[in-house]
Amino acid sequence: MNQPFLLGTLALALSQLPAQAATELPTPAFPQYKNSAAIKSACDSGLKAAGQRVLQLEKRKVDAGWLAAYDDFYTFLEDTQYPIEFVLNVHPDKPVREAAQACSLRWADFSSRVGQNAKLYRALKAAPTRDEIDRELVRVSLAGFEDSGVALPPKARARAKQLLDKSSELSQQFEKNVRDAGVKVSFTEAELKGVPDSVWKDAKRDAQGRIVLGVDYPSYVPVLQSAESGAARERMWLAKTNEGGAANLQLLAQVVQARQEYAALFGFKDYVDFNLRRRMAKDGATAMKFLDEVKAAVIEGERADLLELRAAKAQHLGTPVEATKVERWDASFYAERIRKQRFSVDQEAFREFFPPQESLLFSMRVIEKMMGVKYTPVKAQTWHPEVQAFAVSEAATGKPLATMYVDLYPRDGKYNHAAVWPLRSSSTRLDRKPAAALVVNFDRKGLTLDEVETLLHELGHAVHNNLSATRYASQGGTSVMHDFVEAPSQMLEDWVYDKQVLKLMAEVCPSCKPVPDAMVDQAVAAREYGKGTQVGRQHLYASYDLVLHTAAKPDPMGLWARMEGATPLGHVQGTMFPAGFAHLVGGYGAGYYGYLWSLVMAMDLRGEFKADKLGPAVGARYRNIILGQGGQRPAPELVREFLGREPSNKAFFDYLRK
Repeated sequence: MNQPFLLGTLALALSQLPAQAATELPTPAFPQYKNSAAIKSACDSGLKAAGQRVLQLEKRKVDAGWLAAYDDFYTFLEDTQYPIEFVLNVHPDKPVREAAQACSLRWADFSSRVGQNAKLYRALKAAPTRDEIDRELVRVSLAGFEDSGVALPPKARARAKQLLDKSSELSQQFEKNVRDAGVKVSFTEAELKGVPDSVWKDAKRDAQGRIVLGVDYPSYVPVLQSAESGAARERMWLAKTNEGGAANLQLLAQVVQARQEYAALFGFKDYVDFNLRRRMAKDGATAMKFLDEVKAAVIEGERADLLELRAAKAQHLGTPVEATKVERWDASFYAERIRKQRFSVDQEAFREFFPPQESLLFSMRVIEKMMGVKYTPVKAQTWHPEVQAFAVSEAATGKPLATMYVDLYPRDGKYNHAAVWPLRSSSTRLDRKPAAALVVNFDRKGLTLDEVETLLHELGHAVHNNLSATRYASQGGTSVMHDFVEAPSQMLEDWVYDKQVLKLMAEVCPSCKPVPDAMVDQAVAAREYGKGTQVGRQHLYASYDLVLHTAAKPDPMGLWARMEGATPLGHVQGTMFPAGFAHLVGGYGAGYYGYLWSLVMAMDLRGEFKADKLGPAVGARYRNIILGQGGQRPAPELVREFLGREPSNKAFFDYLRK
């Protein structure tokens, strides 16, 4: 996500839904960057115009219209800067991505200069406010300037800018190393016994005739979950775990060191307290206390899971349990075997029920039912021929609301996880329609139920952007406290386990086989299996992030080896997971705890939909209070209003202890 997370062609996509003239629901044209020169030209002109706008804003009288003018500047940045910073993650041509990365660094330099602009800071302080929305805009914007160092003494302010720019450069190089790694692993057909033919049958072969697979999720997950060969699983797991390379360990250490020095400029003992002081958690001690409570609730489950995995491996290999060791590349494989044996659940079996394009339409249909909106495919130029564009409108009136782009499949050089980029934010005062890009990497032959859950999660971010109705663009959609931003998406993950919800597939694909009720029941029964291990892993990521960002001399690999080594599954010597942990160099640095923190909110929010997950009355209330308000009111206020009470962690901890 910009911070500050198909059947193949658009023609086929357009054939899947009822036709509606594109002229009725226009979508903003996505900038076309045909080569690196086009990026360079857009970058030069955009930065020049942005500089002129800063001068105009500095000279502008601080009157009742100043906040609107300030927000107009923000919308200009969205339209000129954001598309370039987005395509560096998805454009099919490497020279274009590299030019976009170079441009992004120039924008980072510009942004750090604007963040330290004392004239704008003073004007913002003096700007008249008419209501709570204006006051919230001023409060959050002033915090942004202050966090950029505008109020520091001159020498410290200059050093702060150096550190901001250095962090941007290091972070981008880290992410590029992962994105462009192009890791491949070769297997014999015998080694892929158990892996569905659809995963490898059409894959390229190397000179020895071996099957060549990448570490993208449509390849990685089936091999880890299904390959009978432990050696094959090990090679795939090692390739993915070491994807970022040794260079990224050094880059991560430098990023963390720069952040520590940055926090010290403001008088903070570490970056964690500096970063969290404006979030729901408020400080590192509170976040760590929360994580300790999570760990206490799942530790026994983690240990019990490991014992079951050992027993399953011993039974499979015919070895004594006491002499059997579960390796990290074994965990997914034996967890799947247990699910199949105990619950008769096979994730691969769901693929025939969830073709990719129809799964996308199904997910959008869920939102249509809940929120009273309609998705219509529209023709649009994008960054790749397989990308689809959808206009979002009010179902009752046809009023245009937003645009959503969807990029479903993996390709070389593309961001290889799942995320949403908010490209434009809403602004009711400008009648500005938001736009978001949903980027995932799914198997063309179908989705597992887990992947449908991922799709709904990411769609939740896009919906947060698309259904925002804020006065100011800078408060739109996902511009909320960062330890709340995942909650609207995590809330929707539960929807794929509801039979009533799943029956919506028939509305978008009458010819698709419905998921048998028995399979749904089995999936629900199996859902909580292994949650000790799953939540324990999230706890490890979150606590590692906090501890790393409090270290005087960060040693990413040494710390990871110690912390992972203390978990039931232990650490594999020579592996370097932090080298690919891109969240830490991006917007989740010293904030990864937010995934679990948001989950507390998400589970509490779900309670309002208990009677009917598709209920339009509750959906409308949720849309108006939680999604529509974006960041123009603090997240805790929105949650309290929607629930009609103080938020509670009961649902979350009940789930953990069940």
